[in-house]
Amino acid sequence: MTVSEDSTIPTPASVKPSAVPKPPSAAPKAPTPAAPTSPSVPAGTPAAAATEASAPATQAAPAPSAAVETPSNSNAASFGRVDEDGTVYVRTPDGEKAVGSYPGKSADEALAYFARKYDELRAAAALLLQRVTQTDISAHDAGESLKTLRKQVAETNAVGDLPALDSIIEDIATALRVKQQVEGEARAEAKKEALVHREQLVAEAEQIAAQDPEKVQWKKSTTRMRELLDEWKNHQKNGARLDRDVESALWQRFSAARNGFDKTRRTHFSQLDEQHGAAKKEKERLVAEAEKLATSNDWGPTASTFKRLMSEWRQAGRASRSDDDALWQRFKKAQDAFFAAKDEVVAEENKVFEANAKVKEELLAEGQKILPVKDLGAAKAQLRALQEKWDAAGKVPRKDMDRIEKGMRRIENGVRDAEQAQWKKSDPEVSARANSMVTQLENAVASLRSDVEAAEAAGNSNKAAKLRQELEAKQSWLEQVRSTANELEG
Repeated sequence: MTVSEDSTIPTPASVKPSAVPKPPSAAPKAPTPAAPTSPSVPAGTPAAAATEASAPATQAAPAPSAAVETPSNSNAASFGRVDEDGTVYVRTPDGEKAVGSYPGKSADEALAYFARKYDELRAAAALLLQRVTQTDISAHDAGESLKTLRKQVAETNAVGDLPALDSIIEDIATALRVKQQVEGEARAEAKKEALVHREQLVAEAEQIAAQDPEKVQWKKSTTRMRELLDEWKNHQKNGARLDRDVESALWQRFSAARNGFDKTRRTHFSQLDEQHGAAKKEKERLVAEAEKLATSNDWGPTASTFKRLMSEWRQAGRASRSDDDALWQRFKKAQDAFFAAKDEVVAEENKVFEANAKVKEELLAEGQKILPVKDLGAAKAQLRALQEKWDAAGKVPRKDMDRIEKGMRRIENGVRDAEQAQWKKSDPEVSARANSMVTQLENAVASLRSDVEAAEAAGNSNKAAKLRQELEAKQSWLEQVRSTANELEG
C-alpha cells in the first residue's frame, strides 16, 4: 500500500520550538508520480490527540490500523475530489490543485486521508494561536513556532479550507506582533525601573560618603555601604540590563562614593587614634590631681575643685575604651573617697538642720494665713516679721531645702502680686488706654450695625450674615474691655 504526496504530516507539538515533528512511519513505498509519505496519522501522537479532541462528544473515533484508515472528523473532505485515475485535488480560490494519490483505496478513503492532514495542520495552528493569546509563551519562542508552522503548511499537501487555515496563521502573526509590542514595552518599563533603582543606590552611596566625619555612625554606615554593593551586584545579575554607557556612568559615581567613604573612614580613625592618645594624657593628669585631693577635709573648696576636674574630664574627650575605663575607675575612687568623708560630716550637721526644718515648717504654716491678701499694708508687715524669723531659723537638710524654700517663695509672691495689682488699678495711663479702646470699639460697633442694616435693606443676605458675625465678635470684645476699664476706675 503506497500513498503519494509532497510533504510530511505536522502535529500540534510542532508549534513548539523544541519539538519539530518527525514524519510518522510509512508503509513500504512503491514508485508513484508524487513523493511518497505516510499513509496515516499514528495513534497517540499530539496531532491525533488534538484531532480527536475536536470531534463531537457523541462520535467515537475508531483506532486506526494498517488495514483501516481513520476518517476525517471535520468537513475538510468537502473541499476536495478524486478523479478517475485516483489523483486527489483540493479546491482553492485560485482553482484546483493536485495534492497526491492513495492507490488501492477508495475515493472516500483517499479524501479522508488528505483531510486528516488538513485537520492536524488546523489543530496545530489553533493550538499555537491559543498559546500566543492565552499563555505566557515568549514572543521569541512563539515566533520560532510560527516559522515551523508556516513551513509545514507550505510543504504539506492536504484537503480542506486552506484560506481558513491561512486566516488562522495570520491571526497568530497579528497576536504575535501584539505580544512583541507588549514585551517590548515591559522591557522598556523594567529598564526604566532598573535605572531608577540604580540611581537610588548611587544617590544613597553618595549621601553616605558626604556625611560629616564627626557625625557619622561608622559601623552602621559601613554596613549599609556593603549592603548597597550587594544590591548593585544582585541587580546587575538578575535585573534588567541598562545601556552600557548609562551603567558605566552610574558605576563610576557609585565606585567614587565608596572609595571616598573608605578614604574618609581611614583618615577619621587615624585622627581618632591621635585624639585618644591626647585624651589619655590629659586624663592621667586629672586622675593624679584627684588622688591628691582624696584625703582633703577642706570641704567647700575641695568640692568645687572636684567639680572643676569633672568638667575638665568631660572636655578631655575619650581615650581608647580600655584606657578610658581604667582611668575613670581611678578618678571615681578618689572622688568617692572625698565625698564619703564629707557626707559623714554633713550627716552630723543634718541632725541640727532637722530641728531648723521643723521651725521653718511652723513658719510656713503661719505664713499661709497671710494669703489671700485682703489688707496689703498688714500683709506686708506680717511678711517682714516672718522673713526675720525665717533667716534666724538657720539651714535645713539638703533633702528638704527645695521644698521649704518654694513654700516661702509662694507666700512672698502672693504679697508681691497683690501689690502689683493694686498699682495697676491706680495707674492713670492704663485707665486712659482702656477708655480709649472702649471708645474705638463703640464706634466700630455702631458702624457695623449701619452696614448690617444697609446690606439687609439691599437684600444682600450673604453680606449681612458676614457683617453680623463681625458685629457679634466686636460686641463681645467691647464688653470685655468695658469690664476691665470699670475695674481700673473702681
